[in-house]
Amino acid sequence: MGGVARPGCGEAGLRCPHATYAEHMSDAATAERVLSEATTIAVVGLSRDPAKSAHSVPAAMQSAGFRVIPVHPSADVLLGERVYRSLADVPEPVDIVDVFRPSGEAAEVARGAAAIGAKSLWLQQDIVSAEARAIAAEAEMDYVEDQCIAVVRAIAGITR
Repeated sequence: MGGVARPGCGEAGLRCPHATYAEHMSDAATAERVLSEATTIAVVGLSRDPAKSAHSVPAAMQSAGFRVIPVHPSADVLLGERVYRSLADVPEPVDIVDVFRPSGEAAEVARGAAAIGAKSLWLQQDIVSAEARAIAAEAEMDYVEDQCIAVVRAIAGITR
């Protein structure tokens, strides 16, 4: 979409993907509301590598009091939590499915999130998918894309 730089949207030097300021503010409000209503976050693509944001961001959310459920195809324990191979294997209700996978995989994750009845789908910074957005809308899930969940949490001061 090629919007203009706006505070709180993207990292320094990146362009805000929103076409208008109203769209930007609407997405920002949705992100804060989704996070303020959540306690349990299933993280698809949580990394074993502490140097990667796919590890440090979920760790920060866990430190802020959120229940983080790792979803990873081969790990057994991450962040001190049992790892599930897929969203379908998670045995408890999920508020947010947080996605650390490439944009091309987001639609499949969205289908999985809809199948388990997740309340929200959150695509991390630089992950955008029109198909995932459509799947979330059809499933009546809240949808956030191209935003870091830990940045939104920190700016809004949300903890559990």
